[in-house]
Amino acid sequence: MGELLLYHGSKNIIQKPQFGTGNIHNDYGLAFYCTENVELAREWACTEDSDGFVNSYSLDIASLTELNLCDGSYHILNWLAILLENRIFRVNSDLKSMSKDYICSNFMPDYKKYDIIRGYRADDSYFSFANAFINNQLSLQQLQKAMMLGDLGEQIALRSEKAFRSLRFTGSDIVDKEIYYPKKARRDQRAREGYKAERSLVYDGIYIIDILREKWGNEDERLQRNLFR
Repeated sequence: MGELLLYHGSKNIIQKPQFGTGNIHNDYGLAFYCTENVELAREWACTEDSDGFVNSYSLDIASLTELNLCDGSYHILNWLAILLENRIFRVNSDLKSMSKDYICSNFMPDYKKYDIIRGYRADDSYFSFANAFINNQLSLQQLQKAMMLGDLGEQIALRSEKAFRSLRFTGSDIVDKEIYYPKKARRDQRAREGYKAERSLVYDGIYIIDILREKWGNEDERLQRNLFR
């Protein structure tokens, strides 16, 4: 094990990320979110109205523990459980409340003990897919297919103080919104169009109500693992 080259898109140059700061309602909780894909980081850096910066880092991972949700050991409901615990979901029905509680109780990985987490990134469009699933409006099969739309890529979240100490800033570059915001918008549009097409199909699939009724567990053989490859 050696070092990872990581990138973080932002409106600011961030030479020294501060442990314990940020938005607690991101995908994997309070963390510093990076990617190994510099092009994705550039897209994430821009808004429609402003340029941004892509910050570059080297992360020494020799002594860090990593939860890799993409390594084939985990399935989509493991990822969803973490998302449900951290992102803000409007619980406006009994079914949605039961769905959220059941998924968190039965499919939650012990993710908080790890220094870093590698997994899928749930931007606004992907968040809507997850929301539709727990509201019984999207099947498990459709959710799995929807998560591959748009090719948003993996993110790496640094969660521990030890991980922050292992991060070294190596530079930053300005990102032109005129180039990278349209790329970001096109990627999101592809995801939304693919999702809309998927929703128009009729499936004899598994819905959250079936999972609740049949009391699925984390090791149920019907769960497809290795979602993210």
